[in-house]
Amino acid sequence: MKTRRTISFFLAVCIAAMAFAGCSGSSSSSSTKTAATAAAAETPAAPAETSAAAEVTNVTIWYYWETPKHQETLDKVIQDFNSSQEAVAVVAKYVPFADFKKQLSIGATASELPDLVIIDSPDHASYAAMGIFADITGKVDLGQYYDGPVNSCMLDGKLYGVPFGSNCLALFYNTDMMEAAGQQVPTTWDELKETAMALTTNNVSGLAFCSLQNEEGTFNFMPWLWSTGTSSFEINNEQGIKALTYISSLTADGSMTKEVINWTQGDVMNQFISGNVAMMVNGPWQVPTMREEAPGLNWDVALIPRDAEFASVLGGENFGVVEGDNIDAALEFITYATSAEKVASYIDDFGYIAARKDVAEGQFTDDELMQKFTVQMKYAQPRGPHARWPEISDAISLAFNEAITQVSSPEAAAAKAQATIDSIIN
Repeated sequence: MKTRRTISFFLAVCIAAMAFAGCSGSSSSSSTKTAATAAAAETPAAPAETSAAAEVTNVTIWYYWETPKHQETLDKVIQDFNSSQEAVAVVAKYVPFADFKKQLSIGATASELPDLVIIDSPDHASYAAMGIFADITGKVDLGQYYDGPVNSCMLDGKLYGVPFGSNCLALFYNTDMMEAAGQQVPTTWDELKETAMALTTNNVSGLAFCSLQNEEGTFNFMPWLWSTGTSSFEINNEQGIKALTYISSLTADGSMTKEVINWTQGDVMNQFISGNVAMMVNGPWQVPTMREEAPGLNWDVALIPRDAEFASVLGGENFGVVEGDNIDAALEFITYATSAEKVASYIDDFGYIAARKDVAEGQFTDDELMQKFTVQMKYAQPRGPHARWPEISDAISLAFNEAITQVSSPEAAAAKAQATIDSIIN
């Protein structure tokens, strides 16, 4: 077992409590081995007489991408790195998104953490504050990175990771269904509501977006909240209640199925591909899979319809370097995987906008659809940022989840969420 920096009992309790508060159930908690993992497992042990300089350092990385295309692309990057040198061997472990924070927190208390994680950007500051990530200030050249993604890796002026890729949400729509219903692409909330109703049939929901009671759900709700003009920390006001009321009305009139409280973003995409959903809010990371699995489907993307203003949410992942014995080896992989040449070779396959400016500026020159996401990016805001964002997110996701299912009125849901948020930020 590798030696890890001791985390105090009090801190461990806080980590576990925070993680369990927002985690929803998962259909599977077992890990999926990539080809790189399997290959590493089959590598024979080094002979006893091998010199210390020739010994291989194993580096484990956790990720939560569920789409095969993402897993295959990450696996290819890992295999390329492992083949490029002999000192470090990287293996990957899949942990479902719904279980990711829980596993990371349990690992911290039991000193059973990986060496690297690919983590959702709004969670980075929180885990850095808990002492899980190593301070790598000055060890990485960030001259070519956008400020926003880099800031998501910072805490108190120190760097605790490296941005991987950025994205945002937009409105996807089935062009054949839109044309058959005689509808135009909506640009406002009123138009969206009308269009969703026109596209809804016995077998088709007019609109869908992931509404899980976790960070994935919060990610999909924030554009609606921000579109009213309010902030991440103010939901119990006229604007916040308006956002909750609007989303609740979509399930109340049947134009969005209540099943969205059980659907991941991947599930929403599958429903859209299958023709069970006419419009969805989702991200560019789905585009490669959609093109591969549904080449005959006619669809397009547009800005998320607005209330007071257009809005989207800044998404993406960062590499987080875990405090421990393998920091230098982990940084070797990061240096390789985030070089301009390497990023340019795979970032499009993830459907991401590169966190590196020198790579992003050359992306999607011949892809009109993906260029629309770069337009949506200028309306994208970061969640938080706040060291206790996961707790704030839990309160927000619970509020819109209860509003969608009509368990609570929008007013009651907003008041309860605000009380929790105020207790955190005040």
